[in-house]
Amino acid sequence: MVGGPERPGRLERLLNWIARNFELLLAVVGAITVGVMDLFGDTLGDDATAAATVLVLGAIAAGSLRQRARADHLADAVDGIQRAFEGMEMVRTLTGSEIGAELRTARERGGSWEFKGGTGTYLRAVTLPECVDRARRNRSNFTFSIEVVDPADARACAAYANFRRLYARRQNSSAPETWTPERTSNESYATVLAAGWHLQRFPGMTVHLYLSSTAPTLRFDVSPSRLIITQDDPAQPGLLVTENHPLYRYYGVELRQSRSQAREIELSQARALDADPTADQARAFFESVGLPLPTSYSDGAVRDVVDKALRAENPYPI
Repeated sequence: MVGGPERPGRLERLLNWIARNFELLLAVVGAITVGVMDLFGDTLGDDATAAATVLVLGAIAAGSLRQRARADHLADAVDGIQRAFEGMEMVRTLTGSEIGAELRTARERGGSWEFKGGTGTYLRAVTLPECVDRARRNRSNFTFSIEVVDPADARACAAYANFRRLYARRQNSSAPETWTPERTSNESYATVLAAGWHLQRFPGMTVHLYLSSTAPTLRFDVSPSRLIITQDDPAQPGLLVTENHPLYRYYGVELRQSRSQAREIELSQARALDADPTADQARAFFESVGLPLPTSYSDGAVRDVVDKALRAENPYPI
């Protein structure tokens, strides 16, 4: 009697299963590796962790291609994987000098910029002057929408100063910046003055300026091509979202809603400012826009506001 075909042994069946699912096994092993490396990230370094992560993604992609190809849907598989990787590029984390580099890229094109943050130091130091200079060279118009803490709102300034102090303490900073309500107020006054100063020197510029009664914990910089979200500590990571990702639109709605609840300042009829405004000119400027400086401000304090407005230090040097 002739017997049927011999069934493969247990070891042979195991080997066949491994061959069929090699990519998935590789992904699982890689995922465990990434988890272990994350626990010991300080020892192994970011490059090793990134390489292992790419290995996992590659294994998953390969397994997906193989399975879908068996079902005769190779084209759909390739398109799906391509969309997944494009989605990864649309939203990514920024660290160190990448933040300044992406902000620079965002300034290179487009005719508008939206900002929401605490007091706008980077806006004064880099964004305003560079965007105005580029628009002037290109003989094009430029529109700014700016929202910062209301310098005349004592509670908002105190809340923001308290947040900055607590944040520095949590980060164990060896030399935390000294933030007080007075400093917060001065920095916001400086942003208002800087916006008006640039507006008076570039006829093609439009500025929508808003003062908020709430203390933000994040900064939002929005160009026509990207949204960049950063924290108050330049050493902390930021987030990049490109314009074709849904998050870009969602945050756009959020920022417009925030501005609708803030106090708008009209700068177009402000008193003229010289290239290096005097204390009296600065006082007259703030009076004319409905935001008078406190009577307790000495000439020296007003000069400090002018210096912060026109000579702010870049917190993201690259």
